[in-house]
Amino acid sequence: MTDTPPIIYCANHPQVETSLHCNRCGKPICPKCAVSTPTGYRCRECVRGQQKVFETSRWYDFISATLISAILSFLGSLIIPRFWLFAILLTPVAGVIIAEVVRFAVQRRRSLRLFRIAAIAAAAGSLPFLVTGLFVIFQGSLGSILDVIIRLVYTSIVTSTVYYRLSGIELGR
Repeated sequence: MTDTPPIIYCANHPQVETSLHCNRCGKPICPKCAVSTPTGYRCRECVRGQQKVFETSRWYDFISATLISAILSFLGSLIIPRFWLFAILLTPVAGVIIAEVVRFAVQRRRSLRLFRIAAIAAAAGSLPFLVTGLFVIFQGSLGSILDVIIRLVYTSIVTSTVYYRLSGIELGR
């Protein structure tokens, strides 16, 4: 005689059979509801509750992060694209520096919105020279196309580096 386990249905989708359970609260969850964490699968409610614990930023951190990211990115976009080929190597370094200065200024407080705002501000800080270069191209000077490409590369790399460095997302996993 074999004991067959009872059929369990997802707490959020009662029509979906499942064998998964939240490893925190034990609620049955289907693959659509499951959130993979380093310690196993959890339901969205437990993950949301846990994230609130890690949201430690204060209102003034957003102002500090915005100003620091925009100003440092602007300064980087002033200097780094002048090095042409080395710009690709120097831009991630600039992104790390910006992220670490922001992290120091906000005293390591965390918030997903804070990380996103810092990344957006880094992108915005690099835009003045990029827009100027685009304007020159549209005026008919084709000599600055390479400059605009380098500035586009700078903007995209510095923005992603600031975000990934602040949010702690590990690449390559």
